[in-house]
Amino acid sequence: MLEVGWRGKSGYNEQTKMKLQEYQAKEILARYGVAIPRGKVATTAEEVRVAAAELGGKSVVKAQVLAGGRGKAGAVKVTSTPEAASEFAASILGKDIYFEQAKAELTIGRLYVEEALPIAREYYLGIVTDRDSQTNVFIVSSQGGMDIEEVAHSHPEAIGRLPVDPALGVRDFQLRRVAAQGGIPVAELSKITPFLKSLYKAYVESDANLAEINPLIVTEDGTFIAGDCKMTIDDNALFRHPDFAALVGDSEEMDEFEKDAKRRGINNYVHLDGNIGIIGNGAGLVMATMDEVKRAGGEAADFLDIGGGAQAALVRNALELILSDPKVKGILINIFGGITRGDEVAKGIIEATETLNIQVPLVVRLAGTNAEEGLKLLANTDLLPAATMQEAAQKIVSLVGND
Repeated sequence: MLEVGWRGKSGYNEQTKMKLQEYQAKEILARYGVAIPRGKVATTAEEVRVAAAELGGKSVVKAQVLAGGRGKAGAVKVTSTPEAASEFAASILGKDIYFEQAKAELTIGRLYVEEALPIAREYYLGIVTDRDSQTNVFIVSSQGGMDIEEVAHSHPEAIGRLPVDPALGVRDFQLRRVAAQGGIPVAELSKITPFLKSLYKAYVESDANLAEINPLIVTEDGTFIAGDCKMTIDDNALFRHPDFAALVGDSEEMDEFEKDAKRRGINNYVHLDGNIGIIGNGAGLVMATMDEVKRAGGEAADFLDIGGGAQAALVRNALELILSDPKVKGILINIFGGITRGDEVAKGIIEATETLNIQVPLVVRLAGTNAEEGLKLLANTDLLPAATMQEAAQKIVSLVGND
């Protein structure tokens, strides 16, 4: 995806994203009137054969993985008969395939079977949240079906960009203009405009921070259809979309701990390979804590941001999640009290830990409002208080060691 300013000055991407499989993204687009090919999900070669037969015989079989470059990796194939579709499915299902863009081998566990369309032309469409300009930006190019980064490098004049004012929304004349800038023929501008409007509506109302259609297929009769779709949803907005709950964790790329975090409603969690569990309130604070643990000679087992406050139920949920990892040998909780008072934070942590059978050392660092009062409360427990983040990191690493 062509980036247009995803990162802030620190280089840290503050947006949290729930990535969707292609078929999931298309289901969302279809709700908003975006045309998609007929298709079916399959997990066995026989299901693929039946789906291909129902779709007319000739079909496109696509591996459902959260990685680009599926065609180059041999994970997409146009087949002329249901039997050929089934044979291709049998050759890749359950197999590990290397994807260059992901720099990793991914196991193929699910396929998407689509009708093969009579393609006349292929275009590129994308919408991405640009944090620098604080707008959503349309990206349009007539050179679809290839990496947009390559197009941007070799043919920058073939890309149209349109920042959309979030207060005013998008206007038809703006969409026609950006399509023309991207090289879309004049005769097709009136046809592509409704498609762009539907895509933007799907993007905004789904709280997405990326929607990429590549290729946008123009069929021989002039119909615009989303041939492929990548879509990510802002994790912080999932409370507005309970219907997306079924999509969470539906991915072979997400490990079991991250799936469990999603089920628990913990959105800002990344499972890592170390042995020191880390909990903090604020992404920057958690990252700084990870740095200090690393500097002290330890390795973080996770990135877990519980956000503002430290209510007992949330802390307990976070601790249960971290303790479910058998590699975790110690936990560091680093909380900065702003509006939330340190003594209330301490009470929440104590209440949460009293209901859990914690067999590993747990170091707590409190700072900010009423931090001293909070540390006094912790002094009467088995929790190990620390006055600074550096002290906390050194203390937990010394207790855990390098096992």
